[in-house]
Amino acid sequence: MNPLLYIVWNPNEMAFTIGHFGIRWYSLCWLIGLILAYLIVKKLYKEQKIKEELFEPLFIYCFLGILIGARLGHCLFYEPDYFLSSFDHVIEMFLPIHKMTDGSWKFTGYEGLASHGGTLGLMLALYIYYKKTHLNLWQVLDNIAIATPITACFIRLGNLMNSEIIGKVTDMPWGFYFIQAGPDMASAPRHPGQLYEAIVYLLFFFIGWWIYRRRPEKVGTGFFFGLCLTLIFTARFFIEFTKINQVEFENALPLDMGQLLSIPFVLLGVACMIGGKWMKIK
Repeated sequence: MNPLLYIVWNPNEMAFTIGHFGIRWYSLCWLIGLILAYLIVKKLYKEQKIKEELFEPLFIYCFLGILIGARLGHCLFYEPDYFLSSFDHVIEMFLPIHKMTDGSWKFTGYEGLASHGGTLGLMLALYIYYKKTHLNLWQVLDNIAIATPITACFIRLGNLMNSEIIGKVTDMPWGFYFIQAGPDMASAPRHPGQLYEAIVYLLFFFIGWWIYRRRPEKVGTGFFFGLCLTLIFTARFFIEFTKINQVEFENALPLDMGQLLSIPFVLLGVACMIGGKWMKIK
């Protein structure tokens, strides 16, 4: 393979530094995605004449739900043998620290977040928010769903900047040499699965927004929530075929963990699109 035909990917993990303080691209992408979702949902609440004081706590619920769910999802879905093997590892599951071989603790940030867990955490957080505010739950879910793809897009761009979630070897001219992923991963061009997902999630945002501008009355029926789940997790299912398995036990599965976890979300999404407003939720 001629390396001149492909993309050598070796970005600085830091977006910027000020003295000893620095912000990583991954964190910055997460922040941008959350801010955009915040602004979009705030606009939706205003257009739908929902009281502003009911909007303000929403961001906190969403942030905590996504972060806690994504972290627990990674630990329990992908590495339960490690994180449930000792009390120290359980601590690592909840706190952004890692115990070193000399017995000391090192701040590492949360290394490992799973989108399926983040989705479950967000859904639970929105249910708690609904119980506190007594808003129409389907209206809450639909509004969040309209904005969710833009956040998902930036999270995947963060994964790309981190050179993580590596794809299989490819001879396509857009293959990436992921230099920071180590010699084995950098030895051949690979599918940029993170970029594939970021592109389709951005497209899904514009599709959802286009439908909303023409059919705003569908907010509150569960349609947008179902559409978001169906589009994102269907795309995730097929893009997974371009990725290598993240953990060894997936090699023995007929589908990888990301695909297996996507199937129930797709089914739930279709059900919500067809008849979400008739589902009774207390």
